[in-house]
Parts: sequence; structure tokens; C-alpha cells
Amino acid sequence: MSRIWDISQALRSDLPVWPGDTAYQANRTWVLEGGCPVNVARVTFSTHSGSHADAPLHYDPQGLAMDAVALDTYIGPCLLLDVRHARGLVEPADIEAQLPAKVERVLLRTYAQFPHQQWHSDFVAIAAATIELLASRGARLIGIDSPSIDPEQSKTLDAHHAVRRYGMAILEGLVLDDVPAGHYELIAPPLKLSGLDASPVRALLRSIERD
Repeated sequence: MSRIWDISQALRSDLPVWPGDTAYQANRTWVLEGGCPVNVARVTFSTHSGSHADAPLHYDPQGLAMDAVALDTYIGPCLLLDVRHARGLVEPADIEAQLPAKVERVLLRTYAQFPHQQWHSDFVAIAAATIELLASRGARLIGIDSPSIDPEQSKTLDAHHAVRRYGMAILEGLVLDDVPAGHYELIAPPLKLSGLDASPVRALLRSIERD
């Protein structure tokens, strides 16, 4: 029987967000009491809140918006690699020995323990050369547990633009603490947000039954 891991952050009022970005807020607009038969809430949050997919529009003015991306990219076989030994950037040498000749989707675990309660500016990002290596092996999607595939202070977004060159998709802010490295099925489609640059995802990994 297959097992499912939920690798998403919970969207909540104390969710750490990128410095200067919109904090998550939720308020009840209707309350199930008196003559009202339902609870209904209003939420405010950044498109990059928690575990999320970046649309090409996020880093390319001519890129596709979130509602126009191909959903099959976010669903299918993937490989989770443990790169907790990486420092600063995940370089090709950090993953090459673990990488098969062909791969469709790759997730990178960089945290020993995911920082649910606070923002860490010194998170591990990904070198553009690593994106190029993954693309050469057929990767269509790159995912990571840190908030971005580029460092917080980057103005050139080298990894994002390497992704653009190869037409790959991006997932960021995944929670991979309890998932062993290995092969899985990824299920992480973004919301159909018209004209927007990103979307939170409910990302899941499902174990693959092997003979």
C-alpha cells in the first residue's frame, strides 16, 4: 500500500514570509451563530506564501502566468535528494553522484530541520550550473525546501534565469524533514490564479510501489 507525505507548510498567521512581503491574515466574515448557517473567512497572503510554485511571470516579463502553466509538470515521478551537506549554494558536485542518467523532477532537502517559526536569511540556494546539470538529465521541475532557488540578496536571479532558459518549473518552501531520499510520485498543482506570478500549493509525495 502506498504512503503519502504532506510536504506543505501550513498557511497561518505566524507564517514567516520573505522580508517586506505580505503577511498571512485570516478573518471570519460570516460566523455560524444566530441566524447565520455557515462559517466563511477572508484571507490575505502573498502568492509566495509557504510552499509555492513560481510562475515564469515571476522572473520573466514575457513569462506565463500561473493559470497558463502546464499542470502535468507538477504531477509525476520525482527524485528527492538529501543535500544537507551543501553550503551556500547546491553545486553540481553536491548532487552528481546521486543523480541518475534521466530524471523528470528533482526535490532538494537542504535543512536538517525546517524553520517553521522564523525566517533565516542565510538559506541554501541553487547554483545556475546545477540547474544546467539537471536540465541535461531531462529535469522538468526543480523543488527545494528553502524559500528560493536564489539567495535572498541576489539581484541577478541566476538560478531562476537558468530555469527560464530550459523551461523548467519551480517549487519552493517544501517541508522535507520526514521523507527519506529516494523516488516518489509528486502531486503539487498550483491554484489557477489568473495573471499572477506564483501560487501556494498543497504538495504531496506518494511512495512508489516497486517489485
